[in-house]
Formats: sequence, C-alpha cells, structure tokens
Amino acid sequence: MEFSIIDYGVFLLYIFVIVGLGLWVSREKKGHEKDSKDYFLAGKSLPWWAIGASLIAANISAEQFIGMSGSGFAIGLAIASYEWMAAITLIIVGKFFLPVFIKKELYTIPEFIEQRFSSELKTILAVFWVALFIFVNLTSVLFLGGKAIDTIIGTGDGSLIIWAILGLAFIAAAYSLYGGLSAVAWTDVLQVALLVVGGLITTLIALNHVTPDGGIVDGMRHVFAHAGDKFHMILSRDNPEFTNLPGIAVLIGGMWVANLYYWGFNQYIIQRTLAAKSLREAQRGIAFAAFLKLIIPLIVVIPGIVAYVMFSQPEGTNLIPGVQEAFMKAGGGVNYDKAYPWLIKVFVPTGLKGLVLAALTAAIVSSLASMLNSTSTIFTMDIFKAHIKRDASEHRLVAVGRLSALTALVIAVAIAPILGDIPQMFQYIQEYTGLVSPGILAVFMMGLFWKKASSKGAIVGVLLSIVVALALKSPAVDLPWMDQMFYTMIITMAIIAGVSMTTSIRADDPKGIELEADLFKTGSAFNISAYTILIILVVLYAVFW
Repeated sequence: MEFSIIDYGVFLLYIFVIVGLGLWVSREKKGHEKDSKDYFLAGKSLPWWAIGASLIAANISAEQFIGMSGSGFAIGLAIASYEWMAAITLIIVGKFFLPVFIKKELYTIPEFIEQRFSSELKTILAVFWVALFIFVNLTSVLFLGGKAIDTIIGTGDGSLIIWAILGLAFIAAAYSLYGGLSAVAWTDVLQVALLVVGGLITTLIALNHVTPDGGIVDGMRHVFAHAGDKFHMILSRDNPEFTNLPGIAVLIGGMWVANLYYWGFNQYIIQRTLAAKSLREAQRGIAFAAFLKLIIPLIVVIPGIVAYVMFSQPEGTNLIPGVQEAFMKAGGGVNYDKAYPWLIKVFVPTGLKGLVLAALTAAIVSSLASMLNSTSTIFTMDIFKAHIKRDASEHRLVAVGRLSALTALVIAVAIAPILGDIPQMFQYIQEYTGLVSPGILAVFMMGLFWKKASSKGAIVGVLLSIVVALALKSPAVDLPWMDQMFYTMIITMAIIAGVSMTTSIRADDPKGIELEADLFKTGSAFNISAYTILIILVVLYAVFW
C-alpha cells in the first residue's frame, strides 16, 4: 500500500499541531521574561500525568519502535525484559533516588556529583554526557528514524534517509529550541497518546494479516503455535542470543545496571521529574510511567515476532509476495530492524498509514527534543556557567541553552547518515553504552548510600571502570556483555570503597549524605501502584518464563 495524499495530509497535520502546541505552551507571559528555571525545568510546574507521559515519550523512540521490534524478530519476547523490568526500576527510582534529588533542588545530575563529591568529577561526567548524547543517542535516533521513514514512504534503498533525518531534526528544533522543557513536556502528553494508539493499530492490523482468513485472535494463535520459542523471557544457554540476554542473570544481574543507570541517572529522563510541582507529584508521575512501560512490548515487540512468522512462512501463514526479499541484505543476512517499517508499509491502510507514521515520528521527535534540552541543560549549567561565565545573566543562560542545543543537533545530523546498517541497533546501543554506565552507576550508588565514599575514590573508580569494562570485554574472558556490566559495577564499587578507606583520614566523608527514614516515606497512591506493578510482573514472568 503506497503512501497517499490523505496520509501525507494526516502527517502534515500532526507536524503543525505539535509545533504549534509547543510554541503556544512555552510562550512568554506578559511582563515575565523566560529564565533558566522556566527553560530548563519548566518553572517546576509539571503535574504527575505530564511527568509520566513525558518520561515515556522521552524513552520510546526509533530505538524501541525500530530497534526493539528488530530484536523481537531476532530474539522474541525476551527483549521485553528491558521494558517490564524498567517498570520496577521506576518504582525504585521514585522511592529511593527522587527524594534526595528533589531535596537538593537539582537542575542536572552532574550537579549532584558536585554537591556530593567535587567539581572536578562533575566536569568529567558533564563532558562525557554531552558527548554521549550527541554522538550516540541523537545520532542513533536520527539514523533509525530516517531509515524507518525511508522504508515506509520510499523504496527502502536509503535514498530518503538524509532528507528524513533533516526533517526530523527540523520538527524537533522548531519548538524545543525556543520553548525548552515546557514545550517538550507538554507536547509529550499528546505525543505519548499518539504513539500508544498508533503502535496498537500497527500491532492489531499485523496480527489480522498473519493468516489468509484474517482475524486478530486467530493471528495470535498462529503466532503462538509457530513461534512458541519466541515467547520465553529467560533464554537457555544453548540459545544463540544468550550472549545478549544471559538467562536468569537478566533478572538478578546486568539488566539492573542498564535500567538503574538509565532511569535514575540519565539527565534527559530524570529532568522531567526534577521539574515536578512537588516530590509527591514526581512520584505519582513515576508510577504512571511504570504502568505505561508494561504495555510497551505489545506495541514494539509483538510486531517484530509477527514479522518473523511472515518471513519464516510456516504452514497456514498468509504468504506475502516479496516478504523474504524485503528482509534479506544484499550481501547476505537478515535485516531485522526492517520489521516495524515493513509492517506499516505493507499492511496499514490509507489514512491510518499517515496516523501510524505520525505516531512513529512522535516517538522519534519527542526523544530528540528531550535529548536536545538535556544536552543544553548540562552544557549551560555545568560547563558554561561553572567554567566560562559564572556571573551570566538569566537571559544569557537561556540564549546559550538554545545555541548549544542547535549546535548539538547540527553535529548529530552530520554524523547520523554515516552510521550504516548495524544489526539489532537496540542491542548495539545497550552494549556500547554498557562500557561506561556501570562505573557511573557505581559512583552514584556509593555517593547516595555510603557516607565514607570520597571524591578521590569516585574519580579513580570511574576512570578505572573503563579499563575493567574493556578487560572483561576481551575474547579471553568470554562473558555475555550484560554480565560484563554487572561485574564491572561490582569491581568499581570495590575500587571506590578501597581508595576511599585508604586515603581518607575521616570516618565519613564531609560531603556524605545524611539519610533519614522520613525522607523515603511515600504516599498511598504510589504504594498501591508499586504493589500492583509487582504483582503484574510476577504474573507476566510466571506465564512467559
């Protein structure tokens, strides 16, 4: 089914609505010039439902829709552990991390490092995060998004990728550079509704076309019957994908490193909780996001498994002309990440195709806008204000924020087209982010919960963590990369403890955090949500073990 005038019309309407809404909600009030709190923290005015929606919109992007669907094709439901375990991770972040962050009135995560350890370590991590956002996060999202649009409305030969990248960059920049976090967070409410609805439409239509006679229920039965091995959450050691998701270690090992780092200490995620009206509002928003995470596999992983069944063509499958050719690479091998855009192009009807493309674009643009805003926040507050212009006015800080976001976007747009085809992009991003995330997580965990941790210990630990991660990654060690992350974090924590105890003359570090029990008390709404999510997760893992 080709893209029609109606589809283009629906898609263009989405662009006008999102850009218009972003500019409207972030307009300057009469007599009030936008200051740094307005631009970087939305004036600390976000309610729980905006926080929850914005967390998911910032998180769900081409990395999930394209990358995770591709992993669903290759691995199956086991990749959903990232989503389902993220739900309980969010509860932990809301219960134990947020109270400390909000009490300290942070703008940025590096700012916590300065308060707890030193400005030297803060600067090291600030520079690292700016580089990571530009050269890994922004570039990969732009490339995957461009690749998806090229497949959906083009011929899939790559001729539209550069134009699609430019278009996505323009949409994100059109409202986020001017409006800051206000524009990002409030448009995310609409974007997350659109991406969930559009994702469910794609899933249901794909299931309806699995068998020749159609029917969503029959399609699901057929997929279960012929791809039963794709519906196991815990992979056995003889599974070829065990190195990516190493069995029970997913539940008790490295997955916790990836999730705690991402949801607890990633600036472009945690920034919207720092902009909450209050701690209680932030925690309710976290709980809302946790519920939304439970349904994400339905809209990103299941379509990948459906595409796998259609590609494999077991008996009773609806035979689609050219399906196998569509997924085969020119030099051999399977292009897993083509699963989701191929389903949209082949099965979603006119009119709805424009809506589904708008949903996919919403996921991409919302993440781009979040990354741009957080990149500019860290650069402006932790690098520019700290080292270049300490007495900068509020007007100057906002201007620098906009300029730094634009610069980051231009660099990412220039780099994105040269990424090339990487199999299972989602897994690739997780693996190489995992070289640095264990050390950073170790620094934060020790800084939060161990008063003896010193700045010297943290600096030595975070620098040596890269050496440890590279050593564990060598072929001689032969460990799944998720296990490498877990062991790197444990070794780094031991290094921080050893250096801190042998170089400090005090029992406790002067900057150690005094943690009182009252700080971690949570409201009834959050507690009920936490127990409900735990029960749902136990049921899901019991059914799909």
